Amino acid sequence: MNTEYTRQNNSQFRDFEEAAVRVLQIMAAFVDINTLFIARNDGKTNRMVKVLNKENTLVSEGEELPFHESYCSLSVQNGERVLIIPDVTLDKQTSSMKVTENLGGGTFIAIPINYEDGENYGTICGLDTKNRTFSDEQVKLFETMSSLLTYVLELDYTHQQLYKTAAPVVPITSGVAILPVVGDIDERRAESIIETALFKSQELGLDHLVIDLSGVMYINETVVASLLKIAAILKLIGVTPILTGFRPDLAMKTVQMNAELNDILIVTTLEQALNQIGFELKK
Repeated sequence: MNTEYTRQNNSQFRDFEEAAVRVLQIMAAFVDINTLFIARNDGKTNRMVKVLNKENTLVSEGEELPFHESYCSLSVQNGERVLIIPDVTLDKQTSSMKVTENLGGGTFIAIPINYEDGENYGTICGLDTKNRTFSDEQVKLFETMSSLLTYVLELDYTHQQLYKTAAPVVPITSGVAILPVVGDIDERRAESIIETALFKSQELGLDHLVIDLSGVMYINETVVASLLKIAAILKLIGVTPILTGFRPDLAMKTVQMNAELNDILIVTTLEQALNQIGFELKK
């Protein structure tokens, strides 16, 4: 069954997989080949991450092969250049491979996708049961898209690290910690913050968690919904949430959204939050 993809009208990608889909769509418009796919390998297994079949289904998304039995392994061995095998039944590297027997003949083209440090992620490939030739522009397109996906991989990794580290739980004393939230909050990051608040509260045996919003640049429905969800979860596990750091613009926006924050203790500053718990700042 062919995998169908809808056209995306903007260039914003949430992650590597969304970018991979769009890359295959663009390449399909310029390369006359039946199947384009992006494969991920871990050195042992070659897995089809995203697949676009134009007519015949030659590869299916999620399909796996032992890495050394795949055409992709030959591309990785070839280095950072585009590998073109015009006829897989005649090439000495592929003629005796089981995948060639199953395919029955045709053309393979591929180039590795590497991380910036040179470690291999996988390959971007084209496959057809017919013998195909490629122009210099089409070969350059493979090279360009490989470079683009390398860039997206690094961005994806950086974002994942940001989600993990941008909202650390900082212990203050036994049973009390602060969760400083900095920057913009989207749906994925909100889920990451919720997980951090939950697991760290249990790990540290917290009674109170002060959530400092002074570093939040913009508040919207996602942020408010996340605050309500964090508060509800913390209360369920016996932790009292305290919100602090509401700037006037954030407070006005929250009121305009009719957010139901009445059951959550909200104070202006971190000092006030600690005072609520029973700490006093000595001057």
